[in-house]
Amino acid sequence: MPAPAVGPPPAAVAVGYDGSESSQLAVRWAAEHAAALGLRLRVVHAWVWPMFTKDLGPVKGVAGSGLRHSAETIIAEGVGLAHGVDPGLDVEGVMEAGLPAQILRQAARDAALLVVGSRGIGGVLGHLAGSVCLDLAGSAPCPLMVVRRPHLPGKPVVVGVDAAARSPVVLAEAARLAAAVGAELQLVHVDPGRGGNAEPHGRHAPLHGSDLLEHALGQAGRLAPGLAVSGILKEDHSAAKELVEAADEADVLVLGTHNRAGGVGNTVSAVLHKAACNVMITR
Repeated sequence: MPAPAVGPPPAAVAVGYDGSESSQLAVRWAAEHAAALGLRLRVVHAWVWPMFTKDLGPVKGVAGSGLRHSAETIIAEGVGLAHGVDPGLDVEGVMEAGLPAQILRQAARDAALLVVGSRGIGGVLGHLAGSVCLDLAGSAPCPLMVVRRPHLPGKPVVVGVDAAARSPVVLAEAARLAAAVGAELQLVHVDPGRGGNAEPHGRHAPLHGSDLLEHALGQAGRLAPGLAVSGILKEDHSAAKELVEAADEADVLVLGTHNRAGGVGNTVSAVLHKAACNVMITR
């Protein structure tokens, strides 16, 4: 009998943990999500102190002291939080020296999703690391979930759709997430208005307004035939404002940066600062 084919290990969900309340919320969310999808969970702690000092060991005569012991305690706590959500979950703890964004990018290279809290990653050196969420939104190797609150059953997954070339990729990620959490998928298109400029015509002209929204609704229906899907058309020059308002009662707001070279753009930056719900960014 031939040996069974050995494929790659199942994808993991990676989550940043630094002991803050925000990162505790992120670990619990990530553990629930990984358990629901049957994925492994990788809890990641960026250990910054080796970059600034060599004095990492315990204080002489003081048991349980030292920067290394403190970091090991933090990662063990994160793994324990995940097991508290689901004792049967396959959880790996990773502690690496470096700045948070750099370490999290490395840990998420083979991940299906990278999860972080909306604040706190970086701990006391957060001001040196910069805005980790914004950094990762423009550079993470996989979709990024910024967690502000626990999963809200019964609330929709809202996704912003537009005429950008990568909008179908963003829509596919949103449909996948909505199906995974059993939520309605709500599409929002913000049409900035045509103004007085002449627009191209013909079959190669870009869709906009209700035509674009109807096209995206059809795409969503084909991506996930059993998914409840609805659409909202907004007309405003401020996409960020309309998306934040549309997501007030959402479980998750999904956006794309549409820039694979890095950088998140004004809309994503504004949404990450103002949205009350969890935000997923995909590139």
